[in-house]
This record gives sequence, structure tokens and C-alpha cells, in this order.
Amino acid sequence: MDIQERIQQLKKDRNAIILAHNYQIGPVQDIADFTGDSLGLSIQASQTDADVIVFCGVHFMAETAAILSPTKTVLLPEKTAGCPMADMINAEQLRSLKEKHPDALVVTYVNSSAEVKALSDYCCTSSNAVALVSSLPMGQPIIFVPDQNLGAFVAERTGREMILWPGYCPTHVWIEPDAVAAMRKEYPDAVVLAHPECTAAVRAMADELLSTGQMLKFIPKSKAQTFIIATEMGIIHTLQKRYPDRRFVSVTDRAICPNMKKISLEKVLWSLEDMRYCISVPGDVAARAREALERMIEIVP
Repeated sequence: MDIQERIQQLKKDRNAIILAHNYQIGPVQDIADFTGDSLGLSIQASQTDADVIVFCGVHFMAETAAILSPTKTVLLPEKTAGCPMADMINAEQLRSLKEKHPDALVVTYVNSSAEVKALSDYCCTSSNAVALVSSLPMGQPIIFVPDQNLGAFVAERTGREMILWPGYCPTHVWIEPDAVAAMRKEYPDAVVLAHPECTAAVRAMADELLSTGQMLKFIPKSKAQTFIIATEMGIIHTLQKRYPDRRFVSVTDRAICPNMKKISLEKVLWSLEDMRYCISVPGDVAARAREALERMIEIVP
């Protein structure tokens, strides 16, 4: 029995489902029941009758799954798979920021810890952040954490002034304007799709600013045959698999998240064999974080 067969057998024995973020390595995506964005995966998992969720992603994603599926066991196959951006703000720092701006609403990107979500009024994703902020009362001060690049993008699209935290995604910051320019020269007929976590200079050079989920929906609507992708390289496996008749090229080979690449098929197998590593969130924190997520879903389902 090969490793994929062993995983499938254990998945059946455990009544488990496997989730894989779009930035995971190809073989991990290929054995997953669902692939996609972090929050979308957590919502999908919560709607299944699985007892065990194996989340192939990073720590905050597994936490979100645990928040939305409190009766399920959530496993993260690699316990050191973290998110540098999520680590750029903690609960104490957000509490201090709220004290400085007591009238502000806190909108927190889902790429954050459960403790930070629990101190927030709303959560958002890269795909719904503009719609969510647009729905908030005009004149209402807004604190946006932790990603300053996504926050600036939202401010540009909504015209809202926001208090931004200086966090960022290192992988997207490694995508530089010179690399975009070089790829445009090499592929003059290509469409440039960039994630809003990119810097302002890169965002200004893109044809479309889209989350990974939005990229997947955009491709079939476009007449273009070649796409330059300015986000983590893992999404290209997803895109090529779904749209084999199109060409996808990464804007740079530096666009790799080392944490997303820590999970392998072997680690998925070991996770199911030994039921490791279990991710849980304290009840009071989970309850408050769930409220912030549910407020978001009510506005932008």
C-alpha cells in the first residue's frame, strides 16, 4: 500500500477530511478533499459530518477551523508552520491600539491569531475586505490589522481613512516591481494578476488585484491565454490543474512561503496515524473570535 492509499484508509478510519490551502505543495493539494482560501476551507469543513479536520496550512488557519468547528478535532500536520504576518501583532498590542482609539471599530484580517480575532469587531478576508469596510458607517474610525498592504488597498478602493498596523506578508513583499516589469517584457500579451497583500508599487502595475479564490474565478472569464501570477507560487498548481489550456507563470521564484511548504504527504500520514498536532482554542477566546467571524459572514456571506 503506497502513502496515498494509507492516507485514504486512515482518513476513512478516522472519519477525517483533509483541507489544503492553495499555497501548499502540489502532492498535498492533490490528496485533499477541499482546496482553497483559509476561511473558505474552515467554513466548508464546519459544514461536513467529519470528526477530524486535517488542515494543511499554517497555525492561524487551523485555529480558525477549531473556532468554527468546536466539536471536531483539528490537526495541523506540522506544528511549526506559522505565519510571520499573523505574528506581527499580538493581543496586548491590539489592546493598546484600541485604548488609543477608543471610538474605532477593529477590522482584522483572518491571517491573525485567535487572540487578536477575539479583540476584534469584524474579521475579513482578502476577497471581502473592501465590501466589509464599505458597509461600515461613514465617519466611523477603523483600525485595520495586521496587514498594512491589504489595508492600504482597502483604503484606496473605499476612500476610507483607516488606522493601519505596520504588518506585512514577507512572501508578497519579496515580489518587486522590477520582477513584474521583466515578466511583462517577456510575456507582453499576458494579464498580471496580483494579490492585494503586495506592495503599493506592485499593485499599481497589476491588471487585476485578486485573492487566490478570485483568481480562480477570474480565469474562465478572461480571453487571455497567459497570466503572470504575483502571489505565492503554490497557486499555480491549482490554476494549471483547473485550467490546463491556459499558461500561468510566477512573477518571481522568490514568491515562496517557507511555512506553507513545511507539510508533506508523510506529515499528513503521520498526523492521521498519531492524531497530531491537535490545535485547540480556549473557549472564551473562541467564542469572541467566532462573533467577529460571524459578524463578517452576516455582512458579506
